[in-house]
Amino acid sequence: MSQRAVLFDMDGVIVDSEDYWVEAEREELLPAVVPDHDVAVSEVTGLNYREIYDYLEREYGTAVTREEFIERFEAVARGIYADRVALLEGFHGILADLDDRDIPVAIVSSSPHDWIDVVRERFDLTDAFDAVVSAEGIDGPGKPDPYIYEHAAELVGVAPEDALAVEDSGHGVAAAAAAGVHTVAYRIAAHDDPDLSPADAVVDSPEELRKTVLAYADRGALEN
Repeated sequence: MSQRAVLFDMDGVIVDSEDYWVEAEREELLPAVVPDHDVAVSEVTGLNYREIYDYLEREYGTAVTREEFIERFEAVARGIYADRVALLEGFHGILADLDDRDIPVAIVSSSPHDWIDVVRERFDLTDAFDAVVSAEGIDGPGKPDPYIYEHAAELVGVAPEDALAVEDSGHGVAAAAAAGVHTVAYRIAAHDDPDLSPADAVVDSPEELRKTVLAYADRGALEN
């Protein structure tokens, strides 16, 4: 059996931050940045926040500078990750089960390393991953481009087709699938009907997610 690996998105998967990001983007951030346009949160979900500014500037024109935009996002992030998010139910157990099977694991996130580190430290995950990949730390485009998943697979020593990605957003699912990575979409209420069709499986609960991830780890197959 070839070596396998599991690659976890952070926002919306490891922690429920998308619940808070959707609210903040809809009510505060997007209206301030593009006040003359009604931009759906789904257009930017899963993108690195610096790339969000590029997208908004290109598509709509922005009412704030890049520096002000970054300051606003970082201020919201501090409150979300330090005080508000909760860890996925049973996540430590999933990691323990994968460790028992000698399956390497990684975080593959559009969030910057500073935000990822807050989550890792807060939830006792500092030494839990074989690699931590942030879109800000790679020499290439972030999601929905496949590069970040190709890079993550290389870091943990497997071919993309031998890895499993766990994603919640349309952009994240698209990135993993385009890289040739087996993809399970974790459907959450925070998103308004994202396109999860490229995923190999879609699950709706932490327990379904655990069963699907471990089925892949044991047999290289996905189960709903």
